[in-house]
Amino acid sequence: MKSNLWVAGFVLVAFVIFFAASALADDERGTLVRFKGGIGVHPVSNVAVVTSPSLVVTVTQNVVRGVSPAGQLWVIDKLDAKVKTNGDIKVEGKGLVLAGGNNAGRATGQSVFATLICEAGTPFTLLSTDPDGVQLAPNGDFKIDDVLVPPPPATCASPMLLIRTAGSGNWFAAGIFVPGKSD
Repeated sequence: MKSNLWVAGFVLVAFVIFFAASALADDERGTLVRFKGGIGVHPVSNVAVVTSPSLVVTVTQNVVRGVSPAGQLWVIDKLDAKVKTNGDIKVEGKGLVLAGGNNAGRATGQSVFATLICEAGTPFTLLSTDPDGVQLAPNGDFKIDDVLVPPPPATCASPMLLIRTAGSGNWFAAGIFVPGKSD
């Protein structure tokens, strides 16, 4: 009787391990791209000063793949995002706050949404979550669990993930791409 219980227990454990491993493998096979870490926006990408024959200052906005930057500096402490081949996207951000001005160090009621861009050059297709977004907590934390529209292509040759503000659509932060879709 004891040996039957041992065998039944062993079979149950093996069954659970097999299906857990199978589910994990299916989960990773369904992953299109991953992002771990983030970079806050700096609204200016370049300043050129020419002093001869007269003073000329040229300021270039930090436009990323056709998306304009927020008008103020922003930082993000942590960002983790996974995009599935079917367009499901989960993003968790921590500490997306202003890095300048009178409200530095806090989020002031903004809502954000995510946009994936797979092309390195124009024309860009913006694959986005609901543009109404999710509200940032006062400390800048947020979670997005949504589906990209339109759905992503089968491959994403040059992945760029932008966290954008609802309303204007300007970008606040960019995800750091993880090649190979690893954790």
